[in-house]
Amino acid sequence: MQPNPQSPSSPWVIETRHLYKRFGQVVALDDINIQIRRGEFVAIMGASGSGKTTLMNILTCLDTASEGQVLLDGVDAARLDEEGRRAFRADKIGLVFQQFHLIPFLSALENVMLAQHYHSVVDEEAARRVLAQVGLEHRVAHLPSQLSGGEQQRVCIARALVNEPPVIFADEPTGNLDEQNEQLVLALLTDLHKQGTTIVMVTHNPELGRFTDRIIRLQHGKYLNEEVNLRGEEYAS
Repeated sequence: MQPNPQSPSSPWVIETRHLYKRFGQVVALDDINIQIRRGEFVAIMGASGSGKTTLMNILTCLDTASEGQVLLDGVDAARLDEEGRRAFRADKIGLVFQQFHLIPFLSALENVMLAQHYHSVVDEEAARRVLAQVGLEHRVAHLPSQLSGGEQQRVCIARALVNEPPVIFADEPTGNLDEQNEQLVLALLTDLHKQGTTIVMVTHNPELGRFTDRIIRLQHGKYLNEEVNLRGEEYAS
């Protein structure tokens, strides 16, 4: 018997049931049924055109499904109107993008506090704490242009963390980084996962999949297969 996803005791923080997304005659997602447990670090992988970005947009309430259910932390997102999705996204979801989307004229601290503004109350001390958590306590006053690519991505992670959402979604989080900064960001995401944060990472890069607990693969808009990782400590350090 499947656990009731509407119950707070459900282990699933994300569940999709017979999820479809159509753009005219094109079926971008075709009967997707996945479950992600609280505290998991999961990669959604596939080649370009596989549907992974479309799926992420629906899971993060940036888009809506054509058919099916999307249960996020016990809430059926498919039943929310646009205002409800916006409020839900601010409260329940942390987003880390490949393109950093930092406001260029705001400092690192102010960029993090902006996420608080859209959530509830602005708390400078909390924003400073999450910047320290990602190793940027000495860069809080710097503008994005004064930060390296890796530092900008860490600001994005701090911004995603500051409201303590149940899930962090990372869309190709190392796509614009060199190898050294890629390793730093992946180590940070791994540490957050060890602390109990649920992380869903969308990527086309198979090397990134080894850092996760599980890989869900899509192909041509369909669920293809999945793989449970037995990660060595070298991937978690």
